[in-house]
Amino acid sequence: MPSLNMTAAHALGREEAVRRLKEKFHVVRGTYGHKVSDLSEEWRDNTLAFGFKATGMKVSGTVTVEDAEVRLDAQLPFAAVMFKGLIEREIRAELGQLLA
Repeated sequence: MPSLNMTAAHALGREEAVRRLKEKFHVVRGTYGHKVSDLSEEWRDNTLAFGFKATGMKVSGTVTVEDAEVRLDAQLPFAAVMFKGLIEREIRAELGQLLA
């Protein structure tokens, strides 16, 4: 499976960044929950393990929050490779707004 790995800097501190991400995932679940299946979200300290299926394709990964950086490591289905750049831009934009 192709991977998507990226980082986003922030100046919020770990606790505030985790709080905002948890809140955002709750909103995303409510907004897009009807478009995905097998949605899983498990926080362990400052790391989120997630997974879901969209249009039958499985996506999984982790989001790790550090004091000044958020790191996303995800496995994408082969069918999503052509959209990898778009997916990364959208995530970067969302993280930029969330962590500002």
